[in-house]
This record gives sequence, structure tokens and C-alpha cells, in this order.
Amino acid sequence: MVIDDDTYRTVGGLRFCIDLSHHPWTRPRVIASADAMGAAASNTIGQIEAADRAGLDSAWVSEDPDGWDAFSVLSAASRSTSRVRLGTGVTNPYLRHPNQIAMSVSTLDRLTGGRAFLGLGRGQPEWYRNALGVNAAGSPLRRLESTIRLLHQWWQPPYRASSREAISVNDWARAIWPAQDRPPIYLAAIGPNARDLAARLADGLLIADFASMPYLEWLLPEMRARVAGYGRDPDRFHIYVRTAIRVTEDPEAYLHYRKTLMAVLAALPGMSQQIVHPDFDVGEIVRRIGEVMRTREVLRSGGNFIDIRRVADFVAARDQIPDELIDDLSYVGEPAKVRAKLDRLAELGATHVFLATPAEPDAGDLHQQMSWLKAGSWN
Repeated sequence: MVIDDDTYRTVGGLRFCIDLSHHPWTRPRVIASADAMGAAASNTIGQIEAADRAGLDSAWVSEDPDGWDAFSVLSAASRSTSRVRLGTGVTNPYLRHPNQIAMSVSTLDRLTGGRAFLGLGRGQPEWYRNALGVNAAGSPLRRLESTIRLLHQWWQPPYRASSREAISVNDWARAIWPAQDRPPIYLAAIGPNARDLAARLADGLLIADFASMPYLEWLLPEMRARVAGYGRDPDRFHIYVRTAIRVTEDPEAYLHYRKTLMAVLAALPGMSQQIVHPDFDVGEIVRRIGEVMRTREVLRSGGNFIDIRRVADFVAARDQIPDELIDDLSYVGEPAKVRAKLDRLAELGATHVFLATPAEPDAGDLHQQMSWLKAGSWN
């Protein structure tokens, strides 16, 4: 099924995306046999194909140092899709040297006929410094800026790059460059200096899941003003808000699942600053989550998400998150409720939002979600 009705691809000017992680590949039933592993891989590619058929804007594939190779997944999906844009959500310049990023994005862009983008972030320097033997000295922000400047050089004639900044490159030429004039770079940024870097050099901003509406009401106008302050057109600067939208008559189960996700993410260094809420002491909630998740303890030792999940008390962590808070931080429930939140995002200047990825590939499910949101009712 290919859905050609453009009216359902946007709501209030917002375009829809999906994101995928490697976690479904790690479930016990998946790793039990080669057949189950193959089925899980086919399911992932099928989800990207479903997004393509449903007319979604983009599919973002996560990349953590303990998981899959995002570019392998994206390349596998490149030949069986024709419209959806494909990129990382996100990779970082500790995991991949900028030259490797340049070659991977260039290759993907050619395979897709010009549909590649790069989602880029700082990563967790502790992992690379304490466990993986990567030189993570210096400022992560300077490393990000150096990476973006190198990519801009490698992706434009004469396709040579030099840098004496955080990453040293000496007049290195590339034989393969992208099909696009320059694939867009979207920066995952929370802190003020990283946001400033996005406004100066990137093509857009990726806002992590669980950003509260009061925070977004401050951030989105501020970002548009910051972009304009650098002499750039804010209407050409894309703002992606990870929303994990799920329209449903029975939100409780999905909100319970989102408490687990929040427990993992909110306790990471810096991530809680995007949760601003007048009715809750968010700092205290996150402190208690961090204690039972043992997040900082694991990070200090160089441990990764696998190690956090191994020692975390998820039941206790979920108990720290009030039902009203997770509901406010989510885009889950009946069409009118979710649509009202999306209309507010559009008013503030957001350009893209994310649908929750169905458990099974289903273009019809994605289309149905969009149609309910378009109507704001069970149409």
C-alpha cells in the first residue's frame, strides 16, 4: 500500500518522522535463534518501508556504542524505499571520526538518490574515555564544531578538508561525496553552547524526548531568534521534537512504558534541564530516579546502557514519576488532546514531530494515526 494523500502528511504544518533503536534486536526471544534474529532485522527494515509508503518525512536510526551500526541499517533500507529521508538519530564524533562520518553519509546519500541526513550529538565522553580507549580529552563542543566544519568542507568542491581545531586534519581529499549539494546536519543539543552551535552551523535542532511544554515555550522562540541573529533564515532551520505520538483510547500501558524510558534518559547528565514543570520538583524527582537507576555511578566507571539496565531498579524508578507528570510530558491519548499539543508546537515554530513506531511494520497504522491527528477526532 502506497498512500498518496498529501493531506495527512502534515498537521498544522508539522511533518511526521519515526525513530528506531536497536533494543528490539536484544530481546531474549530474538537472540534465541538465527531465524528470530533475521525476523527482527526484517521487521526493522519493514518499519522504514512502512514509513516510506505512508509518506512520512524521515526515519531516524539510533547509534550507541553498545548497539547496531546505524549506517548498515539505513543502507539496507535505502534500496527498498524511494521517498522517506534516512539518517542517524544520532551518532557522534567519538564513535566515528569525521572522515568516517563523511564517507558513510556520502555513501548513503548516493544509495538513496539524495535522501540522507546526519543527526549528530556529543555522545557520552565517559564511555569513550573510561572504557573504549578513545582520546576524549578537550571540549565535546569543540569536537562537534570541528566535525561540522570538516564535513562542510568534504561535502563541497574541491572536497578537501583541513583543520587545526579539536580534530586535526591535514588537507585530506575525498573521492566520494554526496549526491546532494550538502546533506543537512541536525544537532541534538540541550545546553546553551550546543544550541548556539546549532544556530550558527547546523541545519536544524533535534530536541530529546520528554521536553516539557513550558521549556519548549521558552526554547523554540529563543532558537528562532538565535538563528536570525546569525543572519540565517529561521524558516529554513528545522526543529525536530521527539514526541513519540500515540493516539489511543487506552493510554495507560503506553504511559507506563514511557516511565521506563524516562527513568533511563532523565538521569543522564544534563538531560533533566529540558523538564520544566510548575507543579513538580523535577530536580528532586530526577535525583531520586538517578539513585535507584545508579546512572552516574555506572557512567563514572565507563559503563553503558547495558550496565545501567543490569543494576537499575526500574520498579522503584517508575514509582518516582507521578502519573500527571508523565502524561504532561507525553503526546499520548485521544486525538483532540494530542492535536492541541501539536498545534501549540506548530505555533512555537517546531517543524517536525515523531510518531511512536508500531511494533510491526504497518503503513496503515501510521496513516491512521496521522488522519486522527488531522481531524482531531476519531474520524
